Amino acid sequence: MGWCRPMRNNRTSQLTLLALLTALSLALGFVNIPTPTGFLTLLDTGIFFTALYLGSRSGAVVGGLSAFLLDYLLGYPQYMIFSLLAHGLQGYFAGWTGARRYIGVVLASLAMVGIYILAALILGFGWGAALAGIWGNLCQNLLGLLLGAIFYRAFNKAFPRKGGS
Repeated sequence: MGWCRPMRNNRTSQLTLLALLTALSLALGFVNIPTPTGFLTLLDTGIFFTALYLGSRSGAVVGGLSAFLLDYLLGYPQYMIFSLLAHGLQGYFAGWTGARRYIGVVLASLAMVGIYILAALILGFGWGAALAGIWGNLCQNLLGLLLGAIFYRAFNKAFPRKGGS
């Protein structure tokens, strides 16, 4: 009856949770909201939720992996490394707690937007494309933060973290 015993290994539990949150964030990335300049995804919602609920390390892992895999699955391999860095840093900064939380949220957005500006320039799309992407990336960040914070508050009320913020 070993298969029905609960997991006792904390590391295994943590990896399982991160895998599930990565898969959830990845699935949210397939939700497209049309805008006049393209579309927004809900990928950032999962990243912000994870970072707010579990902290910087978990936010970085889920953010980087889910964005990396989303680019691969959508056929944008040229962006995979940039997305790994952009959303990994986004999750890391968003996971800051206490008095640094607001600074972390601002840095999360700046890191994501800034890395995608660099990506457009490095990939040879030029300043026009780099600047045109700013508004969409900021909107996606704001939407992800808003929804991620709503889910975090609801989830934290139902399942409060010990010693969490």
